[in-house]
Amino acid sequence: MSDASDAPAAPAPKRILIVDDHPIMRFGLARLVEAEPDLQVAWEAGTAREALAHLEKERPDLVLVDMTLPDRSGLELIKDIRAAFEGIPCLAISMHDEELYAERVLRAGGRGYVMKEEAPGKLIQAIRRVMAGGVFLSEKMETRIVELFANGEKGGSGVDRLSDRELEVFRLLGEGFGTREVAGKLGISIRTIDAHRAHIKEKLGLRDATELVHHAVRWVETGQIG
Repeated sequence: MSDASDAPAAPAPKRILIVDDHPIMRFGLARLVEAEPDLQVAWEAGTAREALAHLEKERPDLVLVDMTLPDRSGLELIKDIRAAFEGIPCLAISMHDEELYAERVLRAGGRGYVMKEEAPGKLIQAIRRVMAGGVFLSEKMETRIVELFANGEKGGSGVDRLSDRELEVFRLLGEGFGTREVAGKLGISIRTIDAHRAHIKEKLGLRDATELVHHAVRWVETGQIG
């Protein structure tokens, strides 16, 4: 008769790093993850810099990344993680419409995208799929991605034509930041921001700076252009 002590030990929980600048959101995400016996929130970070500092010391099984961070975008953080910490999967979570960001996340090296309005079970499902080596998107977005590849499309008109950096500039302008403030937040020169603004106006067919800011504010508030 075998002793209970001979039973194989349960595998250690998978460790997750949560990167989100809102403490209440981090708290909620952490409680949701910790409710699963095989998952553990090992670290939390409020900025991209804090996240990278954690990764220099420890290697989690997955990084949960918010798209909007105070020091740089979640997209840029995912690219950094992919370049410097090969093999650590990233799952994006955001309030922004997945039709705009999900494809960008995959191109950046992320393994999935979950909108914050989804039911809690969806996030756990996404975490498990990504850690198992899969990719997680909504059924609607999966269909859209397949159609884009099948038709050889690289995007449509409007905001989805902007590069990742142009999109971040557009978002920050819409949140009320001036050119100098945007340059400071993104760590690039004012001249570079001016160049991005010019490209955004050209791609969106906007005439001047006033129209650019108007459309950016409308997009931030409603998700629509015009």
